This record gives sequence, structure tokens and C-alpha cells, in this order.
Amino acid sequence: MGKIFAIGDIHGCLFKLKKIMKKIDVDPVHDTLIFIGDYIDRGPDVRGVVDMVLDIGRTINNVICLMGNHEQMFLNYHLHKMDKQLFLLNGGTSTIMSYGFTGKAEKNKIKVPEKHMQFFTSLYPYYETDNYIFVHAGLRPCIPLEQQDREDMLWIRKEFIDSTYDFGKVVVFGHTSFSEPLVGTNKIGIDTGAVYGGKLTCLELPEMKIHQA
Repeated sequence: MGKIFAIGDIHGCLFKLKKIMKKIDVDPVHDTLIFIGDYIDRGPDVRGVVDMVLDIGRTINNVICLMGNHEQMFLNYHLHKMDKQLFLLNGGTSTIMSYGFTGKAEKNKIKVPEKHMQFFTSLYPYYETDNYIFVHAGLRPCIPLEQQDREDMLWIRKEFIDSTYDFGKVVVFGHTSFSEPLVGTNKIGIDTGAVYGGKLTCLELPEMKIHQA
């Protein structure tokens, strides 16, 4: 089995994604690359980030892309006409502008390429290996993985982060940003606030190496 590389919340920071990909040495056949969610919102080049992730998927065999709460908010807004204010208040304006905001007269319509919509609707809620569980926000303690609520996997913070519960495997997550990766006995947090001026973090497993850009 090859190595695992997990990349934290990108939030439209294309230049940092390019830098981190140059720093890591992924075997395109044997290794697995996991994106932990939140590709969009707040940052300067949302569309460019999604394009690059799709391009990476064409050159590396094993690429796993997880759903983040920001992708879910975007889908609610764009497909289901729900939660517009929630989406906009959480950085959705940068996503709208990246996809070609057409103005008030057209009721804020945006043009999202079909391949991007297929990407957003195909994202996984979590990914599991023999030793790790990868999820965007975290898990609720004392609940089996197969019974976890999707909302928790996208949004949970304090109940998960403060918990010492043994999930049976180490949980690798994003969503809540730290100045440096949070490394505990039962969890590893890899959102280091790239869009807020922090670094974009990639965790290499099983060596537990931290790569940053």
C-alpha cells in the first residue's frame, strides 16, 4: 500500500495549492491524495482551484475529494435556491464572482461548467482506510461511523474537537482552523487558515510528515 497525502481547506487559494503540489512527491499509481473539502468561498480563485483539482485527478489514479460545508452551502444556494444569506455571509460572494456573476437584473445567476457541477455533486461525506477516517469537520462522539449525521460531518466543531473519545481510528479533519496542525491521540486537524493568511497544510501518512505552503 502506498502513502496517503491529505490536503486541508483550500478556499480558493490557487497559488497555495500550486505550491503545495510542488512540495509533495505523490506516486501517481500507488499513493492516495485526499482533499478534505472547502475548495470554494472566501479566496480569490475558486474556479481555478476546482479546475486544478480536476486536472490532478487526471494525473493521479487515487484522488479522493470530500464534501465541505461550503460546497454544501453552494449546492443549496445554486441548485435548491436555499440559504442564500448563509452562503453569502460565509464567503460565497467570491465563488459567485469567480463563476461569472451576471448582475442583479438576472437574479444573480452564475454560469458553472457542467464538469464543475459533477464535481460538487460527487463529493464524498467521508473516506476510511485501515487506520484513518477522513472527514471535513469531524464526528460526533459515541456514535458509530455508519450512523453519523451528515450535518455533523460537515459542521461539527467543539463537541468533536474537545472529545477524547476513541473512534477506533485516527480522524483527520479540516473545517476548524488552527495556527498549526492539531495533533492528538484520536484526531489530526489540518486546516491552518490558508485563506486567512495562514498556510495550506498537507499531511503525509503514515510518516506523519507535515508539508506547508
